[in-house]
Amino acid sequence: MTQSPGEYKPNRRDVLRPVEYVGGAAIAAVFTGVVTLVVTRDLTLALIATGGVFIIVLVVLALLAMAVKPDASESAELHEHDAPGADGSRDAPGPGGESNGGIDGGGGDAPEGPAAPPRGH
Repeated sequence: MTQSPGEYKPNRRDVLRPVEYVGGAAIAAVFTGVVTLVVTRDLTLALIATGGVFIIVLVVLALLAMAVKPDASESAELHEHDAPGADGSRDAPGPGGESNGGIDGGGGDAPEGPAAPPRGH
């Protein structure tokens, strides 16, 4: 089955990546819960520790996953959506035939303000 150029279909590894994160957090949480239960013999404290560690590890793994540089297929998909003229709103000629310079209307980092007087007089 061939894919069209604009269609991205994730492979099995990409689809199962969230399951790996939840599984890793669950393993760390169960380990912490068992250690807490063996040491304190208090089921309530063990359950609190298990839930807390699960949430903390899951959040940390999610933050670390967001910090990873995207691979080639993800970069291609991101750049495809950022291409000029892809949505019809970028670099369209404005009134007078001028380009609007993108969505923000500015062509660069110059601050907006009154136009400078013409030079040469």
